[in-house]
Amino acid sequence: MLLRELAEKNRCKFVDSVESWEEAIRKSCEPLVAEGILDESYAEEIIDTVKRMGPYIVIVPGVAIPHCMENAGGAHGTAISFMKLETPVSFDDEDPDKSASIFFTLSSVNTQEHLKNMKQLFKMLTNEDLLAELMQVKCPEDLIRLDEKYM
Repeated sequence: MLLRELAEKNRCKFVDSVESWEEAIRKSCEPLVAEGILDESYAEEIIDTVKRMGPYIVIVPGVAIPHCMENAGGAHGTAISFMKLETPVSFDDEDPDKSASIFFTLSSVNTQEHLKNMKQLFKMLTNEDLLAELMQVKCPEDLIRLDEKYM
């Protein structure tokens, strides 16, 4: 359901490569900025937090979940967007486990909706087969196919 929704609501982005993890975060926010759910300042808040606290958003090798605190400045809705990089970006050059090619960017102003989104995301990220296939997606249709297969 979540992957289909991301594809159908145009909340997904497929990018060959980026120059830096900061650029990756900005790009991962673009679908939600385009929809008016986020302001561009939201990406800058995430970047500032990562610079202060380290790459906490890389939750498993290959997967980052950029987010700010609930009701952060620049957030106007509760949603998730998806971005796939063909070339992973490193958040810590000395730790290969802190690279990511999959980004699920979170925005939250509604706790109940956010918890529902987090449950769906947790279900996906704990499915190793699905995660392996997500690493190979190239287009929105691939997300829909995986949604039909796993969700």
